[in-house]
Amino acid sequence: MIRRDFLKFCAVIPFIPTEAIMEQTKKLLSSIQDNTDKEATSWYIFDHIISYTKSSGIDRLPIGERMGKIGMLLLGTAYVGGTLEGETETCRIDLTGLDCVTFFESVLGIARITKRHDASFENLVKEITRTRYRDGKLDGYTSRLHYTADWIANNVKKGTVKDITQELGGVEFPLKVSFMSEHPQYYAPMTADSTLIPEIAQTEQEINAVKHYYIPKENVKDIESKLQTGDIIAIATDKAGLDYAHTGLAYRDERGRLRFLHASIARKRVFLDKTVSSYLKTVTSHIGITVVRPLEV
Repeated sequence: MIRRDFLKFCAVIPFIPTEAIMEQTKKLLSSIQDNTDKEATSWYIFDHIISYTKSSGIDRLPIGERMGKIGMLLLGTAYVGGTLEGETETCRIDLTGLDCVTFFESVLGIARITKRHDASFENLVKEITRTRYRDGKLDGYTSRLHYTADWIANNVKKGTVKDITQELGGVEFPLKVSFMSEHPQYYAPMTADSTLIPEIAQTEQEINAVKHYYIPKENVKDIESKLQTGDIIAIATDKAGLDYAHTGLAYRDERGRLRFLHASIARKRVFLDKTVSSYLKTVTSHIGITVVRPLEV
């Protein structure tokens, strides 16, 4: 299927936020031939999400509730890693496939711009540039907030989110991040340009110098009642050199259960999982969570 045929087909499909529609979308995506078509499809997905949020009143909800509704519209989207990488550092947005970071990042960005009169894809790029890069400035590979701990600290500083972990009873999380600088072979830009390695190492030292907090796994069930739909959940890990192994969103379902909404590598799609505390028990290296709450625009 070529780009114009895809868009012609999409134009006659009403946007219905169900996994059945996402299954149909996935079939269409499987026939996409190049990145240009992926870009067009991302625009299509975005435009229909914005249209639906306005027609359904989602855009008038508090930001956490907006994020929950928008996240659920993306149920079934394929898990795809590495969509941010390329020969040059640009703010890439691919709604045809999401990993755990690009999922919550995209949901947050869309939720924030729905409050604006001009909720365009161009403004989504500006919003995600603001949250993805240090102090909102894209200045090469090292300006990206690669570590989740760095993303949290910088977006607290920018007023995008509030870290509520400590007030929920969190304890100090003694970070010693070093994975990227110690394993540059896993990162194509550092393989191509070794001068980036000391820059990343310097950033790691700065991250380690700041106090971070997490709620230990055994205490998470006790605080689930205090979490809200749209809270960003970062899952802390005990793996050497890393800070967090996974991210997602809190989502309180119709029965009041606090569930984990995330782009799941195991399920290979965006999935509404079991409760947050139950999910943590599925991986032994998951040691707890850090919680940041989105702030209104």
